[in-house]
Amino acid sequence: MGNVDYVYPSAAMNMEECGPRVAIPPPQPFVKSFMYSLKETFFPDDPFRQFKNQPPSRKLLLGLQYFFPVLEWAPRYTLSFLKSDIIAGITIASLAIPQGISYAKLANLPPILGLYSSFIPPLIYAMMGSSRDLAVGTVAVGSLLLGSMLSRSVNPNVDSALFLHLAFTATFFAGILQASLGLFRLGFIVDFLSHASIVGFMGGAATVVCLQQLKSLLGLEHFTHDADLVSVMRSVFSQTHEWRWESAVLGCCFIFFLLLTRYFSKRRPKFFWVSAMAPLTSVILGSLLVYFTHAEKHGVQVIGELKKGLNPPSFNDLVFVSPYLSTAVKTGLVTGIIALAEGIAVGRSFAMFKNYHIDGNKEMIAFGTMNIVGSLTSCYLTTGPFSRSAVNYNAGCKTAVSNIVMAIAVMMTLLFLTPLFYYTPLVVLSAIIVSAMLGLIDYQAAIHLLKIDKFDFLVCISAYVGVVFGSVEIGLVIAVFISVLRVLLFVARPRTFVLGNIPNSVVYRNVEQYQNATHVPGILILEIDSPIYFANASYLRERIARWIDEEEDRIKATGETNLQSVILDMTTIGNIDTSGVSMLEEVKKITDRRGLQLVLVNPGSEVMKKLNRAKFIETIGQKWVFLTVEEAVRACNYMLHTCKPHSGKDETEAWNNV
Repeated sequence: MGNVDYVYPSAAMNMEECGPRVAIPPPQPFVKSFMYSLKETFFPDDPFRQFKNQPPSRKLLLGLQYFFPVLEWAPRYTLSFLKSDIIAGITIASLAIPQGISYAKLANLPPILGLYSSFIPPLIYAMMGSSRDLAVGTVAVGSLLLGSMLSRSVNPNVDSALFLHLAFTATFFAGILQASLGLFRLGFIVDFLSHASIVGFMGGAATVVCLQQLKSLLGLEHFTHDADLVSVMRSVFSQTHEWRWESAVLGCCFIFFLLLTRYFSKRRPKFFWVSAMAPLTSVILGSLLVYFTHAEKHGVQVIGELKKGLNPPSFNDLVFVSPYLSTAVKTGLVTGIIALAEGIAVGRSFAMFKNYHIDGNKEMIAFGTMNIVGSLTSCYLTTGPFSRSAVNYNAGCKTAVSNIVMAIAVMMTLLFLTPLFYYTPLVVLSAIIVSAMLGLIDYQAAIHLLKIDKFDFLVCISAYVGVVFGSVEIGLVIAVFISVLRVLLFVARPRTFVLGNIPNSVVYRNVEQYQNATHVPGILILEIDSPIYFANASYLRERIARWIDEEEDRIKATGETNLQSVILDMTTIGNIDTSGVSMLEEVKKITDRRGLQLVLVNPGSEVMKKLNRAKFIETIGQKWVFLTVEEAVRACNYMLHTCKPHSGKDETEAWNNV
């Protein structure tokens, strides 16, 4: 990367050869600039575009369609779509019923709430959701998080009624948060949960959920309320004398059966219904086995009686009094964010498969509304679980009508079939949960992160360890903290590069990436790969000064031409604040003290506007601002070979003669 191959441009240059100058954009009114920034921040998709030049009646219809997408696709609905949606709806209902009961137990709530939560929320989402493939219902991670956070304030075994009311209240606040984020276009907040942190968090939560199932799998009556690995293992091995081999054998058999059906369906996708029907089949077989063998008398715990009938109203059960209000609010905010992140991620994934678009803000409003309405109708936290949505997708659903079909199937179950679940063993529910959770431990994604980005892998593992050895809340905090920390590091410690000339070209690239790029004698070319803000201004000033020191040391070691100019390529600097302007002024002083010429290349519109207002362009001289690195290098070489070093008078005369 020396300068042996560098060819000097012709010294016979004139102003025309310098090419056009960097333009200073015309001033814009503050209100106009502010409104533009506001629009780009909160309305990047320009949702109001469709309302332009439309009559009032059409605007009203478009407004209703925005909040109720069913009004948009329902007029185009066909009988062929109905056939596909009925098949998909019945298929996901066979999965939703046993999963709903299982996840309600996981949240320390009555099992019937799992069925309630698979009835009302899907109906709401079918009207307000924009995804064709999302199947709405309760999720294991959300259920575990809800149950563990509320259990810290109220023991569900001591005061089950208060615990139930707090679950409704937390769901209500989760819905308020989700709907507010959608209405105020604040969905970008959810993006602070990076993919790596979600992989680690979900894997850790799935591990914790599996550990919690040891209670039912081993037939234990007393179990720790803590979710960390150490507490669970201590609780399990301190009660070895109470282990029930009957429950363990039954649980292992059903786990094997469920995993086997999943493996078969993955190998033969057209038989997707085999794994979808497996949970309900397990419930039926387990219930028949207990009924005919009277296993409940030999230590196998069963669900017991489930209340028959549709969702009772629960708006009078919401708790808005101290000291429980703060617990409900905190639980609702945390679980609401997690449910939102999972639901939107799942919806976007399947939308990508079918090549259509879903509006994240519409989804937030839909999730929020269904949780608000759900909290008033005896439902707890719901979102779009991946397993259920995958079955819905594979079953060939066409629209959200599949959710309506599922809700009707659950309604029929609530009205007529709940007594049939009396003999369902809890160990079967645990087996269903374990088999579902094993699919969330995505070790392949972790390996992929390790290969691609070691820091992302660290984020993933930190979130996983935080959940497994601490708690779900600790893991979530770690995941968010490390993700935000990385964003701050990107902003506060941006990358800077030394550029060199690619031989036989006028292209300048990073000398570390392109080993054949050569340093330009007497010129240091730097590229800053970030906007310049108060958070990174001091670092960049120090880093540029260090680059100059390192370049002068390199020149002394190689005996090359003394350093005369420093070129800053500002192409990738999208914006700059007053701290950034001050930083450039300080860099100018540093270069002046060392007898170096500071040159700017291609400042953007916003950058040029602010540098001009700060009179920095006047300070540095308009003649030292160029459109391309090539032009800057030619100008610096011309001055290098025309003027005496560091002579301002000669420099002025040279430019006047050009």
